[in-house]
Amino acid sequence: MTDQDQTLPETARLPRQAGTENVSPRTGVSRRRLLGTAGATGLALGAAGAAAGYAAAAPAGAAPLTSLGAGRAKFHGKHQPGITDALQSCGHLIAFDLAAGAGRTEAAALLRRWSTTAERLMAGEPAPHGDTDVARDAGPSSLTITFGFGHSFFDRTGLQKQRPAALDPLPDFSSDHLDKARSNGDLWVQIGADDALVAFHALRAIQKDAGGAARIRWQMNGFNRSPGATARPMTARNLMGQIDGTGNPKPTDSDFAQRIFVPGDGTPSWMANGSYAVVRRIRMLLDDWEKLSPAQQENVIGRRKSDGAPLTGGTETTEMDLEKTDKNGEYVIPVNAHARITRPDQNGGAAMLRRPFSYHDGYDADGTPDAGLLFICWQADPLRGFVPVQRKLDRGDALSQYIRHEASGLFAVPGGAAKGEYVGERLLEG
Repeated sequence: MTDQDQTLPETARLPRQAGTENVSPRTGVSRRRLLGTAGATGLALGAAGAAAGYAAAAPAGAAPLTSLGAGRAKFHGKHQPGITDALQSCGHLIAFDLAAGAGRTEAAALLRRWSTTAERLMAGEPAPHGDTDVARDAGPSSLTITFGFGHSFFDRTGLQKQRPAALDPLPDFSSDHLDKARSNGDLWVQIGADDALVAFHALRAIQKDAGGAARIRWQMNGFNRSPGATARPMTARNLMGQIDGTGNPKPTDSDFAQRIFVPGDGTPSWMANGSYAVVRRIRMLLDDWEKLSPAQQENVIGRRKSDGAPLTGGTETTEMDLEKTDKNGEYVIPVNAHARITRPDQNGGAAMLRRPFSYHDGYDADGTPDAGLLFICWQADPLRGFVPVQRKLDRGDALSQYIRHEASGLFAVPGGAAKGEYVGERLLEG
């Protein structure tokens, strides 16, 4: 869970320099005023703006945390939000099944409602009806809302001929201990924000909008490190304490789009500029992991725990020397190290953009923490992205004895909605 397909760095949402914004303290600041500040200072972040998040340099100064509320992602665009945007500190994943008797007409009406709500909430405005006022005092806080369709959605709506071949169910893996009640679903929604109340507000609005057209199948909550929590921009750490995201594909890579997004002339046509999301609830067996010494943990991963550099030396971004051996002739990076196995050049170039959240759902009766990773990865085709890498991990990843895959889903996420469109309109009304 820590190399080629990992989480985005935090730098895409760095605070601006102190003194460059006119942002008032949180007390007494209206959402409208915060939005005005966002527009004046150019804090808007869309898919294109997210690429700037890979810059290595940090601002000279730090802005107050209240400035985080002004961050705004775009709802309309070539791609849906929540894919290339920087990691947010709070997240919710929720899957729905269409209600009995609901079909294509009801689904279209639901996606229209959801799109209207998402557009308003991402702009920092109240929900179009029945707003709960939970986020009344906050700015948009980089809120993103993303929608996808599961394999079963096409049966429920009579659109089987429009179902992509890439949406075929994932194969079974030896590390799977899947709870079917918390897997798959007709519809999937990903919500992320840099404020917990803003994220919950969106979750509640989406659930209320479902009305009688769809019922909740499962719902999960996650978190990441807050923007500005470190002295300098850093790749995030997971609950094992490992730097997690070093080798993620970047929008600046020449082949980024072809790896992550369906081509504009792709098949089926309604998926143009869309992507496929694999969602896995991966429980970390932290009691077992924490019994290992730091050196043993590093051998499992193949990277230094302190700074994410490969065991063969250098910095976090230094290429691994997979052929380097120690004085005993053993590989410095073990053959079953997670970082070695997941490298794209060890998997026929397979790559995926990971954008997960950590989770903690309390403790079992014996005190064992129910905690781990809400794994979300994006790719143009899961049969060329997630599946070959996971199959290889299944055959001998040293990390596998410290994790357990407990839920799974695969969703087709169409391209972004143009002005005047709703997400999925080209499928449901094409």
